[in-house]
Amino acid sequence: QVHLVASGGGLVQAGGSLRLSCAASGRTFSNYAMAWFRQAPGKDRELAAAISWSGAIIYYLDSVKGRFTISRDNAKNTVYLQMNSLKPEDTAVYYCYARRYSLDYWGQGTQVTVSS
Repeated sequence: QVHLVASGGGLVQAGGSLRLSCAASGRTFSNYAMAWFRQAPGKDRELAAAISWSGAIIYYLDSVKGRFTISRDNAKNTVYLQMNSLKPEDTAVYYCYARRYSLDYWGQGTQVTVSS
């Protein structure tokens, strides 16, 4: 079992920045690929960014490339999402996600609201 706790959301003006954190506890964090999903009101949940267990493989949704940076600190059992140049369309609930083989876990969401 992996327990994920996300934090760092909030209200920010367009062009601003936020850093989300997801602290993991339970099984060995470094064995898990990690990701941030987001879900805007009335829309499906989408994968915003992902990082492999070693950090060597990283994925970004096209619309966040160049603005968001995902990183992990395996010593602190934490994954981060640095979000810069935020846009109103980035407004969503952001969810932390962990996966290893067929096992996956979700954290609670953290609300990000970007005002125009």
